[in-house]
Amino acid sequence: MSEPWRKNVFSSMVSEVAYDPAKQELMVPWAKSGKVSVYSGVPEGTALDLSNAPSVGFFINSEIKPYFGHRYQ
Repeated sequence: MSEPWRKNVFSSMVSEVAYDPAKQELMVPWAKSGKVSVYSGVPEGTALDLSNAPSVGFFINSEIKPYFGHRYQ
């Protein structure tokens, strides 16, 4: 099993994404609101795809929000 990780991303909405493989949780801190969205049940491959996506916002809206549970941390 891999370790939790964080990765800086290039986006006006998000400066980094973080992932905890033990919990399968993706954490997305929003730049403007300061809130942190936590998406549960996210496979690590999907989190890695997000961290490398050319448009982080588009990827979150199309590949994360419709499929994974969400809460604010």
